[in-house]
Amino acid sequence: MRKLALSDEILLTIDKPARYIGQEINAVSKNVSDVDIRFVMCFPDVYEIGMSHLGIQILYDRLNRYDDVWCERVYSPWMDLDEILRKEQIPLFALESQDPIRDFDFLGITLQYEMCYTNVLQILDLSGIALRAKDRRESDPIVIGGGPCSYNPEPIADFFDLFYIGEGEEGYRALLDLYKECKAAGLKRVDFLKKAAKLAGIYCPMFYEAHYNEDGTLKEFVCLEEGLPERIEKTLIKDLNEVSYPKNPIVPYMRVTQDRVVLEIQRGCIRGCRFCQAGMLYRPVRERSVDYLMDYATTMLDATGHEEISLSSLSSSDYSHLPELMDRLIDECTKRHVNISLPSLRIDAFSLDVMNKVQDVKKSSLTFAPEAGSQRMRNVINKGLTVDDIMGGAKMAFSGGWNKVKLYFMLGLPFETDEDAVAIAELADQIARLYYETVPKEERTGKVQITASSSFFIPKPFTPLQWAPMGTKEDFLHKADVVKSAVLAQLNKKSIRYMYHEADVSVLEGVFARGDRRLSDVIEKAYKKGCFYDAWGEYYHHDVWLSCFEECGLDVDFYTTRVRKEDELFPWDFISCGVTKAFLLREWKNAAKNQVTPNCSMACSGCGAACYGTGEYCPK
Repeated sequence: MRKLALSDEILLTIDKPARYIGQEINAVSKNVSDVDIRFVMCFPDVYEIGMSHLGIQILYDRLNRYDDVWCERVYSPWMDLDEILRKEQIPLFALESQDPIRDFDFLGITLQYEMCYTNVLQILDLSGIALRAKDRRESDPIVIGGGPCSYNPEPIADFFDLFYIGEGEEGYRALLDLYKECKAAGLKRVDFLKKAAKLAGIYCPMFYEAHYNEDGTLKEFVCLEEGLPERIEKTLIKDLNEVSYPKNPIVPYMRVTQDRVVLEIQRGCIRGCRFCQAGMLYRPVRERSVDYLMDYATTMLDATGHEEISLSSLSSSDYSHLPELMDRLIDECTKRHVNISLPSLRIDAFSLDVMNKVQDVKKSSLTFAPEAGSQRMRNVINKGLTVDDIMGGAKMAFSGGWNKVKLYFMLGLPFETDEDAVAIAELADQIARLYYETVPKEERTGKVQITASSSFFIPKPFTPLQWAPMGTKEDFLHKADVVKSAVLAQLNKKSIRYMYHEADVSVLEGVFARGDRRLSDVIEKAYKKGCFYDAWGEYYHHDVWLSCFEECGLDVDFYTTRVRKEDELFPWDFISCGVTKAFLLREWKNAAKNQVTPNCSMACSGCGAACYGTGEYCPK
């Protein structure tokens, strides 16, 4: 019988012990003696969030389909257990076997959010693995990172042996086979890493070096080993119908952030929003067939007992077979009394017919993302929405019986004025007013409820706005105050609730998003001063971070508010995601002119992603 890594005494003293005991429904268990490679997949945040991440579920399922591999999971222990593990010197362990992480062959860490970087160090530290790749022992696991933040891996490059750039469902097999060959031949760790660095999508930081100009900008990025690629190309699944998807997703014993079946209907996005990193990284658009999706939907519902199914994509309403898929899903879910969740819907493509059918199963609030209050700013970011689109979609929603609307905006966008910020409040009021104009008094189910929330704009790599200066904390708070005051001046102010993100955290996220390798020193120093769980406001210590930047001789403003020259070499320019830098620069110039670029379904804009020879809208 499996022995738990934590004693009953410890489990009874910590919050939510179900985070650490494993053995959930559909978790995979294998005999260590039957496999050649032990792989542990890590999400560097608390269990409830990590368990809701689709990417780990996909790779967990894919790797465990191999007879010679056992993939397990580990998440960041919460503060209470973190303290106990350090005090009692208990090594961090995997959920399935409860074995120490340091005993595995690979530690794969998904990098979804820059503010989890210190949690990466927490995982390594509690596992007894050296923080820096150069200090690791032969027996330590190979630490490999992946996910969207790996498209600029430089701020955390010193902590990783490898990064996987791209979609890993199929590409990991070559890496695992190479590891087995090197292990059988008795080769050293560094020899395996040199060979791995030649594989598609693999970046090994120790074999590359950054040189800087006197002004701190990047001068050159040099490959130190002959035979390694100067440029790392992302890997891509050309046909999503040809790869497996988890049929038996893990069902946790406790409530997690997304407690439902998740059905990925497509990858990529046609829209070309200039602030959106995912919309560029995951191009071109590739769709799954309706038959494929229905097969997996019914199988996953049977395997989990979940009472809700969610469609996952960057823009669900752009899925070309959505009407057919929805008709079939609604028939199936109605019989099962299962709710259907439709995130990532665009107002201009929202179907009243679909809304009405979905609400027959269960009604909830609708979420729309205008991103900016004024039409000028929506043109700057290439959102592709007019006020008529927004109001038309809201009117359809209200006619369909909905009275709760969530609106997402960004503040601090390039070329934004205070008038653009005021327009957020005015748009929210306009939508609230429309409800009372659309729905007769006798048919209303209550007051309209508009929740408007704004995040602060953070320029991301591989977007047209990667050249844009970012606002300061004071800039952000000023804009938020402008919106808040404008909301209080609206006729329907009692129906509008306004919220905004933390400005301090946004600034640091902006530093890491476009940062370089010199930031590794800052991150390690901050961690050793007690910084982790920085994504959680109550544990974020901005003053500590600022002191670490000062001690390392680095300036926050250099990474955030500085204006980038058009020809500046960026720390991530050695990576290719298909979308060319020339296209991104062209779009940056279009942003300055408030010029809209048509989406992929209307016309090809020549972004470069057609190089993969696939895609629903790429020229063949």
